[in-house]
Amino acid sequence: MAFFILGQFIVAENSSSTIQNVAQDTSHLIQEAGKKTTESVLAHTEKYHDAYTTIDKIMDSFWERVPYICIAIVVFVIFWLLTKIFKFFVRKTLENRSYTRQNLVLVLNRVGTSAILFFGFLIALVISIPGFTPGQLMSALGIGSVAIGFAFKDIFQNLLSGILILLSEPFRIGDDIICNGMEGTVEDIQIRATFLRSYDGRRIVIPNATVYTSAITVNTAYQRRRCEFIVGIGYDDDVQKAKEIILNLLDQNRNVLSQPSYSVNVDALADSSVNLRVRWWIDTTETNIAASVSELQEHVIHSFDSHKITIPYPVQEIKVQQPT
Repeated sequence: MAFFILGQFIVAENSSSTIQNVAQDTSHLIQEAGKKTTESVLAHTEKYHDAYTTIDKIMDSFWERVPYICIAIVVFVIFWLLTKIFKFFVRKTLENRSYTRQNLVLVLNRVGTSAILFFGFLIALVISIPGFTPGQLMSALGIGSVAIGFAFKDIFQNLLSGILILLSEPFRIGDDIICNGMEGTVEDIQIRATFLRSYDGRRIVIPNATVYTSAITVNTAYQRRRCEFIVGIGYDDDVQKAKEIILNLLDQNRNVLSQPSYSVNVDALADSSVNLRVRWWIDTTETNIAASVSELQEHVIHSFDSHKITIPYPVQEIKVQQPT
């Protein structure tokens, strides 16, 4: 019995020592795993430490410059308000004078406001960006002037043409013009392009370089315009009587000007009619060409019909010869 108890005690002691060894091994493994994890975290932290430091410096610099940026914005807004005052001053000073041209006011407004805004923009850059000077901007523009010149050649050409058009004033806003076969009423003359409104309600945008270098017909340049149309009478009708009828209609029409005088002349001896060309002048503030021509043609038709004067249409004779 004593040997049995002794054997059990020895077995229990061995089991206890085995458990202690396992516990020690497990603790050692856990410590090694913790060390490796810590080393890995430190390695990643050191890897991104420079990036975090740079971002922190940028944010610190940004918050340091925020008051200066706010001041720069306020300065630019002040210059923008100065452009409004400048426009008001130009309009009040020049528009009430008899010799002032309409486009001169546009030039002063657009060029003057652009210069004021550019000057305010430079001041805002000097305030908001440390170490910035206008000379640096000019030197940068000088270095890239050749490339900019080639890239923006058309833009600069249209810009210069727009300024010359506004200064020379070949036409005004509201005039009816014809340019390169495009006809319409001038809505606006900007620095880059001229805007027309066609008679059928469409907008036409013409580059200023095209407008400046092309022949332009200004329909509303003068208050008086000449109208004309051609009417044919038969060879059997009295030409003098037809001319007198038309002259009486012109004399009775209140929209026809007496000076310059109107006229009715034989224009051509056509195949089936004697063509009479009727010409007269109107005041464009009272009527327009289309309305005046339509009114006179209607009166001519009714008067010729009442006086038995025919307006012939082309007649063709077809002869058929029978073979012998």
